[in-house]
Amino acid sequence: MADATDPLTDDELVTVRRFMGYPAMGGINSSQQSWRFFRVYGFNEWRLRNLADAEVAQVRQYVKDIANLETAILTASDNLDTDQAAVWTHNKNEVQDRMGLFNRWRRQLCQFLGVPPGPGLRSANRVVI
Repeated sequence: MADATDPLTDDELVTVRRFMGYPAMGGINSSQQSWRFFRVYGFNEWRLRNLADAEVAQVRQYVKDIANLETAILTASDNLDTDQAAVWTHNKNEVQDRMGLFNRWRRQLCQFLGVPPGPGLRSANRVVI
């Protein structure tokens, strides 16, 4: 297990990128390396690989917390088939509420790193010209 301030591992980098809304990069030996020519992607990679020790520890805390929020979304599906049981009433907006909290913390991670949210974290109705 990595020390709190060790550089991020490849697995952690994949998870951080995913939580930030960035797509998979693929293998370095791939002929499709165009992502490297996008300024934000390259800056994101530089930033992730050059964090100060305290920043690495903070990113690891974000990843841990965001992963817990993601798990809570997945387990919320256990209650989707029940609207009410005795005195317990299901929150019809539970998944939506949990997604909102999950995405909020993902954006907080992006803000901490000084990188705009990736395409997977941007609103679908946004048009870029």
